[in-house]
Amino acid sequence: MEEDIVIRSRLLACRHGFSTRLGGVSEGAFESLNLGAGRGDAMESVRENWRRFGAATGIDTARFVHGRQVHGALVRVARREDAHPIDEPAGWEGTDGYVTAEPDLPLAVFTADCTPLLMLDPRAGVVAAVHCGWRSTAADIEKNAVEAMAGLGARPQDIRAAIGPGIRRCCFQTGPEVPAALDALLGGDGAGLWEPDPDAPGKYRTDLPGAVKRRLLQLGLAEENIDELGLCTMCRPDRFWSHRSMGAARGSQANIIAL
Repeated sequence: MEEDIVIRSRLLACRHGFSTRLGGVSEGAFESLNLGAGRGDAMESVRENWRRFGAATGIDTARFVHGRQVHGALVRVARREDAHPIDEPAGWEGTDGYVTAEPDLPLAVFTADCTPLLMLDPRAGVVAAVHCGWRSTAADIEKNAVEAMAGLGARPQDIRAAIGPGIRRCCFQTGPEVPAALDALLGGDGAGLWEPDPDAPGKYRTDLPGAVKRRLLQLGLAEENIDELGLCTMCRPDRFWSHRSMGAARGSQANIIAL
C-alpha cells in the first residue's frame, strides 16, 4: 500500500514524499487520495488521507506548513509557529515555496500538473518545498528558494533536488508566451526545452521539468545532485491528479519534506 501512496527520490536522505492519487478514502470525483482541502471533498476524508500519507512518509502530518498558492515566486522561511492542521485555513496567502532548518517541521506544496520541487542540503540541515508552475518558474522561484536556503547556511553545491510528478513535454501544449518567458529566465539557454507542436500550428510542446532542472544547474547545483523523476501527471490519470485532463472537479497531490 505504501508504494501506491508515495513516491520518493533516491537523493533525498530525509523524510519526504510525492503523493499519488491512490490509497485514500475519498469518493466520487476525489477518489481516492485527495490531499487538497477546500475543493469540495468531505473534510473527514481529507484528514484520513493525510493520516495515511503521513504514515507512508514517516512524517507527522497533524501540523505542517502550507498556504494558498498563487503561481507566484514568493518563498518564505518557515518557523514552528507557522505549522497548522489541514482543516485550518492556510496561514500564508500568496506563497509558493517554503524553506526551514527546524527539525520535525514538515513543509508541503500542492500540485495537479505543476512541477513540485523538494530540496535538501544534508550538510547544513536545510530543506525546501517549492511549487513550480510555469509562471512561478518564469518569475524565478527556483532562485528565490536556493537563496532562502543559503540564508540558512546551505550551499548550492551541497543541495540535493528532486523534481517530482508533473505535466511533461508529451502533454504540456502551450502558446508561444511560455517558451518566450522560460527562455528569458534562462538567459537564452532554453534550446531543446520546447518544440513546435506538429498537430497544432502556433502551439508548442514545452518541457517544464526540464526548465526547472536547467535553472537549478544555472544556480550552482550539480547535475548528479538533481533527480528528475520523469513522471507525467496528465499521461497517468489513473495514478495522478491532472488539472488539464480533469478540470476543477478533482483532488490534489501533496509534496512534503521534513528534517
